[in-house]
Amino acid sequence: MVGRVTSTGASADTGSGALSRAPSLEIRRLSFAYPDGHPALRGIDLTVGAGERVALLGPNGAGKTTLVLHLNGILRGGVGEVVVAGLTVAPPNLLEVRRRVAVATVLAMEPEILVLDEPTSNLDPASRRELADIVRSLDVTTLLVTHDLPFALELCPRSVILSDGRVVADGLTVDLLADEAFLAEHRLELPYGFEPDVHRRRAGAPSSAPRLQFAPPDGEDHGRAGRAVRLDTAGLPPVTPGSKP
Repeated sequence: MVGRVTSTGASADTGSGALSRAPSLEIRRLSFAYPDGHPALRGIDLTVGAGERVALLGPNGAGKTTLVLHLNGILRGGVGEVVVAGLTVAPPNLLEVRRRVAVATVLAMEPEILVLDEPTSNLDPASRRELADIVRSLDVTTLLVTHDLPFALELCPRSVILSDGRVVADGLTVDLLADEAFLAEHRLELPYGFEPDVHRRRAGAPSSAPRLQFAPPDGEDHGRAGRAVRLDTAGLPPVTPGSKP
């Protein structure tokens, strides 16, 4: 089932019933710079529905790990807001937030969100397969940070691509990975011989679906979120963040 992608980054229908409950994660206008002045995040807006499995993709230095470290309050002090399971990530709530967010494979506390940061690094093929089976078996919202694009396609119907601290695309993983030019523009590359369309046909998915690409308006402060433009959706007007499609 093809989901309509909204400007908040949540799929209106991923086929999983993810939006029947309140979102597990809401990030609003999040910006962050390190002490040396390097801007790592620039106006990130992202919503992850309860029960969704979402891949967070991007080249080295895109801001993926910086973003993840904001989810449990390890990094703070920037601009914007992070809300986990209805709790704002702020000093009064940090203990409860950290109980609800599991980084890596800490599952004993039954967290609201499981964050996996490069989980397939140094795994042999058999271990990689076992990990995929475990993740699929979990009934928990999952954010997968990875350079392993086939693994993202296997596990996550939806992907968000970060580049230079911004969300540059948010949509169906199979559609994003089929756009070789767009991947190359953001220093992402599929393994030689890997064909996303083959995976699409096996899954019975349609050949096209909406995607949002975010680009900063010319001449404006790059610390601000850019305008969102629908791609691959002929006849649909541009969508700006905060507006309804």
